[in-house]
Amino acid sequence: IMELNTGAKIPLLGLGTGAVNQIEDEIKAAVAAALQVGYRHFDTSKVYGSERALGEALNAAFQSGIVKREDVFVTTKLWNTDHDDPVSSIKNSLKNLQLEYLDLFLIHWPVKFIKEASFANFVAPKEDEFLPLDLKSTWEGMEKCVETGLTKAIGVSNFSSKKIEDLLSYAKIPPAVNQVEMHPLWQQNKLREFCSKHNIHVSAWSPLGAPNTPWGSNLVMDNPLIHEIAQKHGKTKAQ
Repeated sequence: IMELNTGAKIPLLGLGTGAVNQIEDEIKAAVAAALQVGYRHFDTSKVYGSERALGEALNAAFQSGIVKREDVFVTTKLWNTDHDDPVSSIKNSLKNLQLEYLDLFLIHWPVKFIKEASFANFVAPKEDEFLPLDLKSTWEGMEKCVETGLTKAIGVSNFSSKKIEDLLSYAKIPPAVNQVEMHPLWQQNKLREFCSKHNIHVSAWSPLGAPNTPWGSNLVMDNPLIHEIAQKHGKTKAQ
């Protein structure tokens, strides 16, 4: 467990619920299994289409007494079409998740899309789907989410050091987290050093390299050195 700059505790290991060809029953089963083996951090996003299934799985766990709400850490994200109104976005997410508050709400990407932009194109959006982004205005909306009790913490995702530096120049509430792609072959050393200096926790997405997805590869899991280390310690490559 790590402590954020808000004083909140974030579990080091989390279950991401973004995947190709989402099937709600499979998501619910994965979340239920994860809870049983000790996972307490769950990550989703509007664009993943998994908020509703995650919410149903968590609510079932609350009802059965497996965990209490305060035992789990739930993260979701502001999608690129919703920069104009983070408050409405988080309220919709909370409705899907069947929660009264989030533990962490992130700006998913430092880019803005037109409202009509297709989720199907999010890996490779069309040029005419982009709009200029007023990040200061977006961050003010994120801060309102904290001030109104809709989330305990706010942060960013896929932000460079430069973008965070700009954000810090006007933020009343600094970002607690920067979630970025990070794994053994892409260790983000400079970004991690910058974030550490500013007391911003760095969280990794696709720490296994996202094998068998349109945005990832098998390079991490097929790496011979990782295979050798795993064998030496009697662990799986993922461990």
